[in-house]
Amino acid sequence: MDINLSGFIPALLPIALSPGASFTLAMNSALSGGQRGLLKTLTGTALGIYTHAILIGLGITSLLVASPALFHMLKIAGTAYLLWLGVQLIRSGLKAREMVFDSGGAPVTMKDAWLANVLNPKAIMFYLTVVSQFAGSKGEIGHYMILATVHIAVMALWLIAISKVLIFSANKMNTMTLKKYVNVAGGGLLILFAFMSILH
Repeated sequence: MDINLSGFIPALLPIALSPGASFTLAMNSALSGGQRGLLKTLTGTALGIYTHAILIGLGITSLLVASPALFHMLKIAGTAYLLWLGVQLIRSGLKAREMVFDSGGAPVTMKDAWLANVLNPKAIMFYLTVVSQFAGSKGEIGHYMILATVHIAVMALWLIAISKVLIFSANKMNTMTLKKYVNVAGGGLLILFAFMSILH
């Protein structure tokens, strides 16, 4: 087995720990739905990561990138979806009311998190260009699944730790104010990510 886990983890950390769409959605979910909301987002994101691993392992991702028209359509769909999610978060933040954690009703669903990950052109390129370097010379689908599992574990530990800080701080301040800031700022970040995707 020539999978390179020791090289993959340092390459993964800057991606997994930097704020992006998954980070923004997870923080919103943790604040809006407590642990249950966070779990939905983490599950959707994990399914998105596994989807990328399967698609690259089967060679579908490389076919997609090889077709500029198809990749451009995916990029437009991903950008439009991030814009829509961003607007929804901003609207939710502006209408924020006092909330109770663990009450369900998180505005970000598992499907939202999965789609945000699967339609993200940066995630596609990360799996095609970076992850493929560590999957071994044969690029077996099992190797990609192992690397995806490591990716999910690092991402989940990071987002759980950050959300605990967020939920703890929510206990120390007005939850409506915190929800407004997190949702409006998070929605703004998603819109920014969408525009950055257009420009690149």
